[in-house]
Amino acid sequence: MAGLLALIAAFLFAVAATLQQKGALNEGEVSLRHPASLVHLLRQTWWLIGTAALVLGWGFQAAALDRGQVAIIQPLLVTTVVFALPLGYFITKQHVGRREILGAVVIVIGLALFTVFGDPAGGRTNAPTNEWVIAIAIVGAASAAGLYFGSRGGLSMKAGVYGTVAGAMYGLAAVLTKPVLTAWHESLHTVVTDWQLYALAVAGGLGFVLQQISLGTGRLAPSVATVSVANPIVSVLLAVILLQERLSRPAWHVVVALVGLGLALAGAVVISLAREAAKRPEPGPQPEPVSSTS
Repeated sequence: MAGLLALIAAFLFAVAATLQQKGALNEGEVSLRHPASLVHLLRQTWWLIGTAALVLGWGFQAAALDRGQVAIIQPLLVTTVVFALPLGYFITKQHVGRREILGAVVIVIGLALFTVFGDPAGGRTNAPTNEWVIAIAIVGAASAAGLYFGSRGGLSMKAGVYGTVAGAMYGLAAVLTKPVLTAWHESLHTVVTDWQLYALAVAGGLGFVLQQISLGTGRLAPSVATVSVANPIVSVLLAVILLQERLSRPAWHVVVALVGLGLALAGAVVISLAREAAKRPEPGPQPEPVSSTS
């Protein structure tokens, strides 16, 4: 059930990204330097529908995390890239070629291996506050450095950098969801007085804003791919370190599971590179030089 809920969330995230991009393209550049550009998105019907799909997807993701472990739920969200291909083709008229299809097949095979052989065991629903502080500081510093050094290139670079940092924020938010849900099951008072609820809101909010900037570049493939890759990488690492989740034994199961996860992430990168290659215009024939006679 948890896996099914995660796949539904991935589909809704793909719908959200495609519709939000469709709305953002009508508003021109979306940038942190111009906060009004984010407010103007509220005028776009498609963007609002996409945001509703995103919120619904968060609900399904939370339900999946409530029933399963982070290390198995979050990698399934890589299928967002697979769902985004046909949606991008029909909604925003984006080309889907053989390399994109190959990447989607690789993702499915990789995730199947990870799901069958991964089977995380053990773990806890929370970690000591000092461990959370260190982890949040590291993720925050790495994200700030990425935005500072990597957002000065072209549109594809900007989409990838902002998408990566958005994915990192979503990954942090996913791991914070576990203790927040535990507090929710105890009582409303427990959850509203817990600092982790507000840390979750900040991480999710930052991820949302940064993803809109990434989608606003018009480069759907690198935007969706980087979010979908960074999210499980960050969340699985934090789940292993903070929540002490471990993959199943024997050891060869762990190896196969990690190979499968690597294949899934590689498939997402293949799709991203293929979509970017399709955007580059083929060099046309050069005009013949005009010779003059004296």
